Amino acid sequence: MKDSKQTKKLVEIEEIVRSVGWGAAKILRSYYRGEVNQGNLEINHDKTDGPVTAADVAANHYILEKLQAVFDSDTFGYLSEETHQGNDRLVQDWVWIIDPLDGTRDFIDKTGEYALHIALAYQGRPVVAVVAIPEAEKLYFAAKDHGTFVETADGTVTPIRVSERNQIEDLFLVVSRTHRDDRFQKLIDSLPLKDRNYMGSVGGKIATILEQKSDVYISLSGKSAAKDWDFAAPELILTEAGGQFTHFDGRPLTYNNGDVRQWGGLMASNGHCHELLCQQATELLAKIDGDQ
Repeated sequence: MKDSKQTKKLVEIEEIVRSVGWGAAKILRSYYRGEVNQGNLEINHDKTDGPVTAADVAANHYILEKLQAVFDSDTFGYLSEETHQGNDRLVQDWVWIIDPLDGTRDFIDKTGEYALHIALAYQGRPVVAVVAIPEAEKLYFAAKDHGTFVETADGTVTPIRVSERNQIEDLFLVVSRTHRDDRFQKLIDSLPLKDRNYMGSVGGKIATILEQKSDVYISLSGKSAAKDWDFAAPELILTEAGGQFTHFDGRPLTYNNGDVRQWGGLMASNGHCHELLCQQATELLAKIDGDQ
């Protein structure tokens, strides 16, 4: 994927997805601000993975409609949180992985800390990504081997990089305010990091690392696990900005495996202490599990 011709093609795709991302962000903002007639809190309680708002459905429909008009379904698969069914792996090499509203609870609770994710994966690895933070009116985008950029509502585009903090005791962890089981709480309490920042959506969390406010994000599965669409786009915008995003044992994440759940411990960081953080997390987790 490092071929210059291939990179040029990915950048062309990135341009299209940026436009789609801004359009979907506008839809989410209109629902969030109550500008849509049906109201923004139309909840579908039948969804097993949590509340789904009318905004989810509207943004998802818009994203799929725009992408499918350009990228045919024979060549490109579509893996969306709102349309995913079953555990069959999509057969296409190129797969769009979409979360039209990451941080639904934050959307409902009016924290403003929701995001939308659109990623294109090639053979299980992300190569184009957009993460939009509608209430911040920012859109982060990346193409493989081409860097990460942030675009603001006025059209200004700026390259963005992770922090240079390189001592574990100087690093800031970003976590949710809630949704932590005892095992995860013990893990993050045991890591010798400087301080914590709090943010809702995964996309928002990774954005704080890009903005150099945070340096570390950890996902640890319990009874359930985060899904492909939670990580595919945030991973690429982080790694193209100089960070790392792996399993605790250093393995890369892979997507479109059939089971969309990302089990185990995952470490995202500014990259400078990544291996040491993974090692410490693994050792601490073994001790926590041994004590139970």
